[in-house]
Amino acid sequence: MSTEPSAARIDLLKDDKNDAVNKINNNFQSTAGLPGKEPGTPTATPQNGCNNNNNNNTSSLTININAANNNNNANINMLSPEASSTSSSTHDPTHDLPPALFQQGWRVVWSKREQRPYYFNKTTNESLWEMPPLTGEGGDYDPLTDPLGISAPEQNHKPLRIGEKRSSSSSSDDPYSGTHKKFILSGPWDLEVTSNVIIWERAPVIVPHPHPDIEILRLNYLMKLRSQYQEMCHTRENIDAPRESFNRWLIERKTIDKGADPVLPSNCVPEISRSLYNEIITDIPIRLTRPKFGAEARKQLSRYAEAAKKMIESRNASPESRRIVKWSVEEAFQWIRKTLNATFEDYEERLKHLRTQCQPHLTEAAKSSVEGICSKLYHLSCSYVKKINEAEKEILKKDEIPEITAPLRPPKPKKVYCYSLQLAYRCPKYPPIQYHPEKDFVLVKYKTETLRLKPLFLQKMEHLYRYNCYDDKKFDIFLPRLFCLLKRYQVFLGNPQGEGVFTQVSLPKTVFACLNRLFGVTFECFASPLNCYFRQYCSAYGDVDGFFGSRGSMLNFFPIGGSFQAFPPYSDQLMEAIFDHFERLLANTSDPLSFIIFIPEYKENPISCLYKIELSVFKRAQITISANDYELRNGYQHICEPNQLHFKPNVPMMVIFLQNEPGFTRWGPNSQKLEELTNSFKMAKESSKDKDIGLLSPPPTPGPGVSTSTESSSKDSTVKEAGPQPITDVT
Repeated sequence: MSTEPSAARIDLLKDDKNDAVNKINNNFQSTAGLPGKEPGTPTATPQNGCNNNNNNNTSSLTININAANNNNNANINMLSPEASSTSSSTHDPTHDLPPALFQQGWRVVWSKREQRPYYFNKTTNESLWEMPPLTGEGGDYDPLTDPLGISAPEQNHKPLRIGEKRSSSSSSDDPYSGTHKKFILSGPWDLEVTSNVIIWERAPVIVPHPHPDIEILRLNYLMKLRSQYQEMCHTRENIDAPRESFNRWLIERKTIDKGADPVLPSNCVPEISRSLYNEIITDIPIRLTRPKFGAEARKQLSRYAEAAKKMIESRNASPESRRIVKWSVEEAFQWIRKTLNATFEDYEERLKHLRTQCQPHLTEAAKSSVEGICSKLYHLSCSYVKKINEAEKEILKKDEIPEITAPLRPPKPKKVYCYSLQLAYRCPKYPPIQYHPEKDFVLVKYKTETLRLKPLFLQKMEHLYRYNCYDDKKFDIFLPRLFCLLKRYQVFLGNPQGEGVFTQVSLPKTVFACLNRLFGVTFECFASPLNCYFRQYCSAYGDVDGFFGSRGSMLNFFPIGGSFQAFPPYSDQLMEAIFDHFERLLANTSDPLSFIIFIPEYKENPISCLYKIELSVFKRAQITISANDYELRNGYQHICEPNQLHFKPNVPMMVIFLQNEPGFTRWGPNSQKLEELTNSFKMAKESSKDKDIGLLSPPPTPGPGVSTSTESSSKDSTVKEAGPQPITDVT
């Protein structure tokens, strides 16, 4: 080892071409224990005459080496241009990395928004929350060229489970081993479950990217349309619009709509919705409720009789209809005056008899008026869609984004694991969105619009975005897309009447965990980013939900394998369309395919396709959960109070298993599994306080290069699910 000079002043230059400089560097390393020089960093040259050929390059860093005459230890200070006077004991977190990672361009950066550090590669512009894995240990693994980690060395460490503590020996391991704890977001979901759903690779969807201005415009038109619907019902039929009927009309129309707008219908045949027509007719002449006492039943009978008489006199009805209605009403009034001690059942029976006599004639008299309401509502929707499309074209023109008019060329047939919906248009420029964290909520603001979200659900949105968004790895446009998503769902969940909440209810997390463990369920057919349990699902609005994991509408999704859970909104037309869709999917594939359907059992208003399900050749089992044995999660769970997270329906729940032969062989139900599924509903009822019970689903099955540990390499967080992942073991 060479003798160290008593004192030397060394400047670091950008050129590394001087052999003398390298020799001096090696001497310093051997004396002071410095790591080797990094590629792309300045080289060292002594000031006392050992100059570099490129003298025009000035030093950005200086190294002071002071050694006492009788002391062999060297004190080395690396000084930045901003703080050249920093002492040798100053800790620099930016360079607090293993030498191999530092040479690759990795730096530690502090996130002001998240209030925690992250890792940024200045060479590749890649950002990670966990420390990147080291290369060269058992093989060169690059997450950019090998995101699935197929060529990564197999980890032989013992897998850990949730709730287990790390052994003391593991804490003393090499801190640069590349194995670090993966951040798992705990809540009423399990976002770590990967999908077993297989599809044919599909082309991107020709839909413009969501924009905050367009979402505000769409919401205004939708609220205006809802108000006009209420006004037409009140002025034409003297009734209030049936509750939830507008939302059910939107759902029913979108099952047959071929228009471009994701919310409002604009291209439907027929134009008149039979479901909306029936709901309005049912409330004519008055809306009937279920009375609790005999006095209420007597009052409701009188109100119905008076309204029927008034209506038949004011409409253009036939003389025969007028005579029958008036005679029936007079008979009902006489019965009320004579029968003073009638029971509750007597009044109910008399009302039923009066409706049987009068309702057909009242329906005939109101038919043209109610059809006019349905037709007017549809044409107003078409006019609003036209205005929204014009506004979208203006944004595309402003950002010089060409409009796509021809259909895209479909990709070659290839089986892949399902991936989030991708849009064909280029992303426009977004306006700035304000973000204000508060004590219990996070406020997302744009212009005069303010939307609320719980902090836990904001973290969920970030996790889903990280897993599924392929064009914004730096989260530059995360807030605008989050604003569009919240604004879209405010259409249903934020209206003054509070309608739409029942279209967004979901099963408890204990039930989802049981479905995943016993029946391999990894996919929800009807969900949203706000209420989903898995990170892969289908939703009503794929254009805004696709960045957060949505595969689009279930009616436009054609899987050829996988295990699914379906809890559709209670709409007769939608359920019939979905059942026919499931039947075709089960009949057209030879891969294992399974659908577990949850349907509320409304005995007074059963769905018309229920008899088809009963006779289906793919039906494997059916159970019924009584109304007292289960609870559902609130559709407002992302903004509601903790004591309102669960609510108890007053109807039983049917659970139906539809499976093809391979699906039945792999995930078939039996008595023991069905009993466990029933008990999972009761467990959810007992834990309705929504305590954090951690992830309930089992860890993924280990495979080549796959670890079941919750403590895994950060390569897991860089897996890109946005694009298709080919199936290597499926022909």
